[in-house]
Amino acid sequence: MRVLVVEDDHETADYITSSLRAEGHLVDHCNNGKDGFLNALDNDYDVMVFDRMLPGLDGLTLIKSVRGAGVDTPIMFLSAMDGINDRVEGLQAGSDDYLIKPFSYHELSARLTALVRRPPLKAEETILRVADLEMNLIRRTVSRDGTPIDLQPREFGLLEYLMRNADRVLTRTMLLEAVWDFHFDPKTSVVETHISRLRNKIDKPFSVELIHTIRGAGYSLHE
Repeated sequence: MRVLVVEDDHETADYITSSLRAEGHLVDHCNNGKDGFLNALDNDYDVMVFDRMLPGLDGLTLIKSVRGAGVDTPIMFLSAMDGINDRVEGLQAGSDDYLIKPFSYHELSARLTALVRRPPLKAEETILRVADLEMNLIRRTVSRDGTPIDLQPREFGLLEYLMRNADRVLTRTMLLEAVWDFHFDPKTSVVETHISRLRNKIDKPFSVELIHTIRGAGYSLHE
């Protein structure tokens, strides 16, 4: 496989690149984020390995920039930052896996092989559209009629579920279990509260309503 390694630490870079080459892989190496970004756009890699702390363009920005440019090559994120929030931040930025330093080459190699085995994401799975409403699942962005809409994480999850099930009637129980991952509580108003917030952001500024209340049943998103 062809691998791009973006790592500024000479010893770590040599350890990874020499080990991969010894296994017969083609490896390109960059020691800064800007060169890594250009290489990621100009070449067809099977998998990429990005360090988090990079000169020129830090690892998080590099991943976001690569994903923003439409590159869906699997990315392994390397970092000595091992907190849960650090890992979540790396994965949410667009990486496919997160490996903490120090690491074993055998584990790195196994994880890279697993990433390459995964089927590539299809374009229709990364962009959801209903009428003039668009959601980019990689960039985590939402827009309507070209106007960017800022959503909180739970609002984003709720809208994603509504868009994936457009034209279907979704009950409060279905929404609770799918978005909040808990069973129906007849006293909770969390669904109504978040639907109201979504309406204020998704529908209120526009002339056509997309979120509909189905009396006695639930909600449906359609034009």
